[in-house]
Amino acid sequence: MKQGVMNMEKTEQVLQGKDLDIVEGEIVRISQSKVRNVEGSHVEMQQVAALSIDGEKLEAAQSAAVLLHGESVSLHQSMAGVLVSGNATLNYSCTPLSLSKGETSMNSSAAGIVASGTVRTENSASLLLLANRVEGNVNTLLDWKSALALGAVLGGVFGIFSLLKRK
Repeated sequence: MKQGVMNMEKTEQVLQGKDLDIVEGEIVRISQSKVRNVEGSHVEMQQVAALSIDGEKLEAAQSAAVLLHGESVSLHQSMAGVLVSGNATLNYSCTPLSLSKGETSMNSSAAGIVASGTVRTENSASLLLLANRVEGNVNTLLDWKSALALGAVLGGVFGIFSLLKRK
């Protein structure tokens, strides 16, 4: 049973066990649902699968989303394809790409590429970490020097193959 647009302007509504297209509102609490797009000031999700979430304050527990965008984002045992935020907190979570203007806190989490002003970590891992300041222990596969070297090598290999392909 697919629901249409849910508009919750001034009231708080709790949605549970629904299959929704678009949800808009000031305070949105969703649990055990699937949703295409959520927009709100304060969005709380528990066991939700979503395509796109946009808001000021986002909190997700045991949820998955393709795109998360918010000023303050908190993930607990969740996954996000792309996370764009002012400040982000990841607890036991995973994201391939995390971009934060301010601070990113990671606790027992994994990330592909993390770019942030400050990164605070505890028992976390990343493929590539770009930050002005890093606090804590993080296992990073590539620093900026090795990423630059890897890019140069891959660019050279790609260039050689494209030259050989033309002949």
